[in-house]
Amino acid sequence: MTTPPPTSRKTVEQHASDVAALLNDVTDTGAEHVPIDEAAGRVTAVTVPSPVDLPLFRNSQMDGFAVRAADLSGDETRLRVVGEIAARPIDPAPLEPGTSVRIMTGAVVPPGADVVVPVEESEVETDSHGVETVVLGRPRNGGERPVGLFVRERGSDVRAGEELLPAGVRLASRHLAVLAAAGITTVEVRRRVRVAIVTTGAELVEPGETPTLGQTFDSNGTALAAAVVAAGAEVAARARVVDDADVLLALLDDLHGEVDLILTSGGISMGEHEVVRDVLGPSGGWIGSVAMQPGGPQALGAHRGVPIIAFPGNPVSTQLSFEVFVAPVLRRVAGLPQASRVPTELAVAVRSVPGKRQFLRGRRRDDGRVEPVAGPGSHLVAGLAASDVLIVIPEDTLELDAGDAVEAWAL
Repeated sequence: MTTPPPTSRKTVEQHASDVAALLNDVTDTGAEHVPIDEAAGRVTAVTVPSPVDLPLFRNSQMDGFAVRAADLSGDETRLRVVGEIAARPIDPAPLEPGTSVRIMTGAVVPPGADVVVPVEESEVETDSHGVETVVLGRPRNGGERPVGLFVRERGSDVRAGEELLPAGVRLASRHLAVLAAAGITTVEVRRRVRVAIVTTGAELVEPGETPTLGQTFDSNGTALAAAVVAAGAEVAARARVVDDADVLLALLDDLHGEVDLILTSGGISMGEHEVVRDVLGPSGGWIGSVAMQPGGPQALGAHRGVPIIAFPGNPVSTQLSFEVFVAPVLRRVAGLPQASRVPTELAVAVRSVPGKRQFLRGRRRDDGRVEPVAGPGSHLVAGLAASDVLIVIPEDTLELDAGDAVEAWAL
């Protein structure tokens, strides 16, 4: 990774490349076993074979009567009912020719039986001695009842040793269901990148506190934590520090060995009291700007081998910087699909600034076109909240008309 002088400006592509290079060592996070009850949203690290046949045994697909196909003939069949099998542990006796057994959904189909007739296609007669006979007509849809009708054969879903889930699957409820159905209690998944989030500034207070004049609520800690989780990583630590380099250095020392990546917000501009700049600069970090708006000030470096990606402190700049530079890397590591970035038509004309890539907050209209919903200010968090896309205007484009194509990034 090249290290431009502190006042240099990089392109978006250059900085994205430098971020990816800095994070190269955290892209192979290995794997870990987790209980399936804690595995939702995780990504399988290896192929998962089934340890058992599914279904585990021959069972009935319907409530009805288990019969022998050979006993079914003509428009009407009459068979003596010799018992009942419910869905419970049981080892039923073989079904004798000329007889039937009442059976429930999921119950064991007895040996000899090879058809289940649904209860709605049957009538039961009881004689004076209490003996039941089931009367079976033709199926309601006509035709015959083939061998195996409404009988779930053992292993008809998957055989023991066959692939239950491939590697690279983000586990949803349907995947956890098949793991549990096969009796699996833990699954090997990709280990998530452990991220620390550090917000900086003496002016910050926690949401819920009462700010005094000159103080502002810390929204970046909350927003970055949510963004990290959405990108498939883990928030291993959160902290807020005042503008004191010694305090920040002590925190970074504490985080060593506990996290794979540190994200900071604030403290990298050109003014006084820029605490992240004061820590990264002497250790060989890069502090400069990227040709983009918002999010121009950027920095990166490392502390004792742990990568640090530093964002500007304005909340819109922080969130956009994460989406542009860090989210793609974390999503790739986690095995998650990248956010949609597709050409889209503008609904209205827009103007941009020369030499900077503009990321306009916008929304997708019902007609599929996009329009801005807020100004360019990096403090306009309500405008960002009202957005569902970023409208990307290239550095060399000053004006676009309604109907012109732009790239829209899904938020």
